Amino acid sequence: MKYLHTMVRVTDLDASLRFYRDALGLEEVRRSEYPQGRFTLVYLAAPGDHDAQIELTHNWDPEVYTGGRNFGHVAYAVKDIYATCQRLQDMGVTILRPPRDGRMAFVRSPDQISVELLQDGPALAPAEPWASMPNTGSW
Repeated sequence: MKYLHTMVRVTDLDASLRFYRDALGLEEVRRSEYPQGRFTLVYLAAPGDHDAQIELTHNWDPEVYTGGRNFGHVAYAVKDIYATCQRLQDMGVTILRPPRDGRMAFVRSPDQISVELLQDGPALAPAEPWASMPNTGSW
């Protein structure tokens, strides 16, 4: 058995690509358009690790999706959690759970999918502004 991908439905493909590709730094692996089914699939993965992918499913006809905490979250290891959170914040992403401990942070996609960011390797030393930043919303 081999893990392939996690699928999330997105309402605005461009906004989702700005988040997953441009802000998080994932690479688009492939894209498929299905005019007969009126949907687009976009697969993204971390650079150099295309084994674990996230599939963005965009249905062309508007739908309202309701999320549940039973989904949980997707998680990515990052080389420098502080630099990653700063880049995300600079791109307008709200840091819901800041990396106060130098190890873990949470953000949300435009469709409210929780994304956990974990420091690859040992936790970094606590640093400002993160160490004193409060949580924002739910994660």
